[in-house]
Amino acid sequence: MEEYANLSIKSWAVEDRPREKMLTRGLQSLSDSELIALLIGSGTRKVSAVELARQVLHQAGNNLDKLGKCSVSDLKKLKGIGQARAVTIVAALELGRRRKLADPPENPRISGSADVSNLMFPLLSDLSHEEFWILLLNRSNRVIEKRRISQGGITGTVTDIRMILKMALDSLSTSLILCHNHPSGNLQPSDADISITRRLKESASLMDITLLDHLIVAGKNYFSFADENIL
Repeated sequence: MEEYANLSIKSWAVEDRPREKMLTRGLQSLSDSELIALLIGSGTRKVSAVELARQVLHQAGNNLDKLGKCSVSDLKKLKGIGQARAVTIVAALELGRRRKLADPPENPRISGSADVSNLMFPLLSDLSHEEFWILLLNRSNRVIEKRRISQGGITGTVTDIRMILKMALDSLSTSLILCHNHPSGNLQPSDADISITRRLKESASLMDITLLDHLIVAGKNYFSFADENIL
């Protein structure tokens, strides 16, 4: 990329521009200087943002750990790095440092209907309309994610089995849990609730995906298909 050193980034081939390169090839394809160039945003009349970023790295001995210890005043010593750019670089490096110190979030583990209700009550208990959600789980019964499938009226909502199974396959889930609310306060499953549960259980089993439960939330109470042995 040396041939572009004295040209505006807009003059470079599209595949060599940091932003476009990131979008087409991913973050891993960018060098340290290109990542810093994205923070800087633009170069000066004489040097591109990437060349300016190289100078920033060079000042820190081409060492990101050392760069992370630079202050705003240190960075401002470079021609072309004003206060705004220096602050942006320092803030980005501080975020990286804090990320290293942070504990990765642990997805909740589902061991029974009470765990499902703890997750879903805040979302469903006070609604005046019906919503249908699924929990996608891994082999350890930890929640990969929860998704709202549909939103309906007071008396019902539409559920698409194919869409649910596609989500489960895309997320590499090994099991799932259905959950919806009854705004009327009636805890008992309707014939439609029982039918969709059975159909989804049969369809999921063909793909080695287990339907663990179907929870109906009504006010401050819930009904569990698994607890009632009607799954």
